[in-house]
Amino acid sequence: MSRTKPHEIVERALELSTADGCVVIADEESSANLRWAGNALTTNGVTRGRTLTVIATVDGKEGTASGVVSRSAVTAADLEPLVRAAEAAARGAGPAEDAQPLVTGTPASPDFTDAPAETSSAVFADFAPALGEAFARARAGGRELYGFANHELVTTYVGTSTGLRLRHDQPNGTLELNAKSPDRSRSAWAGRATRDFKDVDPTVLDAELAVRLGWAERKVELPAGRYETLLPPTAVADLLIYQMWSAAARDAVEGRTVFSKPGGGTRIGEELSRLPLTLRSDPHAPGLESAPFVIAHSSGDDASVFDNGLPVPATEWISGGELARLTTTRHSSALTGLPLSPSFGNLILDGGGDKSLEEMVAGTERGLLLTCLWYIREVDPATLLLTGLTRDGVYLVENGQVTGEVNNFRFNESPVDLLSRASEAGRTEKTLPREWGDWFTRAAMPALRIPDFNMSSVSKGV
Repeated sequence: MSRTKPHEIVERALELSTADGCVVIADEESSANLRWAGNALTTNGVTRGRTLTVIATVDGKEGTASGVVSRSAVTAADLEPLVRAAEAAARGAGPAEDAQPLVTGTPASPDFTDAPAETSSAVFADFAPALGEAFARARAGGRELYGFANHELVTTYVGTSTGLRLRHDQPNGTLELNAKSPDRSRSAWAGRATRDFKDVDPTVLDAELAVRLGWAERKVELPAGRYETLLPPTAVADLLIYQMWSAAARDAVEGRTVFSKPGGGTRIGEELSRLPLTLRSDPHAPGLESAPFVIAHSSGDDASVFDNGLPVPATEWISGGELARLTTTRHSSALTGLPLSPSFGNLILDGGGDKSLEEMVAGTERGLLLTCLWYIREVDPATLLLTGLTRDGVYLVENGQVTGEVNNFRFNESPVDLLSRASEAGRTEKTLPREWGDWFTRAAMPALRIPDFNMSSVSKGV
């Protein structure tokens, strides 16, 4: 089975199906990674795998039911039992609330029958020597580097009984680098997202981290409170990704989210920010390319297995500071009367600013500069109040200069409320979310200045 071409597996599964409708998704995955600690490589490896998902639909007197079964390492002998399991799941289920006719009419991908794209250790051909140079510089500078680089390539094949034959290659790379003082009293982090590791230089990140470790030589204790705060792009990404994960139209219409309008309806059309912020997704955004059609392995608030293959257009979620769209499937679009807006594979915030983070620091009389956020959890869905911790460096800015490192904090803030209070947006740049980097990496954000960010309590964590 491992030697069988993925498109042939899709075709064979569709041939085996006796259901009224069938969707088959084959995900071919390959990954390569490097890990290091104490200025030395520790492990590296390459993996490959295949996951097959079969979605069967069965029409009945009360409606259409669906059954979904996913398995990895499927052999030729396993293929028919997998298809039958999906059909049995559909026949044993009640009518699917999100049932819609399977998608038709999307032009076939011209490379559908080609072999899957694969990554290998060769992706690090230029990166690895530069990493060795970063180790040498760090060793000479009295600091230790820890971290990892990971690159994966997923080729997804989607075939349906209605004739769709679609394919998408998704490269995804992440680099996370921690620098620590030998006594572990100081720590700094930097991360990058990349498609191919040709646009990341670990020596540049090491130089950035060396500066931050220098800032941390002076310690300043601050109490909890509200502070003018510069949120770097990675922190903005983590907050807005969670905001978009909470932006399902049906939930808003039913009065269960921050986007619900008191008295009924949604807040679409309301001003969320006085800044001209535009939050958008575009599957063809340069450097952030994502699937231009829906790939849904299961149904949920913002996805439906019946929508597999549906085109995903460029969408503005917030336009000029106003809420413009909420995520919908075909079912929830019809239910709410809101435009069809499939969920997204990337997220971009444009604020009209052109200042770098360093220039925003230079324009700060007194405030805090964050490195990143982590352990983000929801407190109140009605306001989207989130809590979490700062990590790997909170710095005091005085008269345009960083003057020392302060203690970490727990914060309590709603990203929607933060947008309404933001007083400045910097230059939009590609960034790696620290908290959600395992699930979502394709983001471009500006730094944001928040006049009164709520540091609710002091945290003793590093």
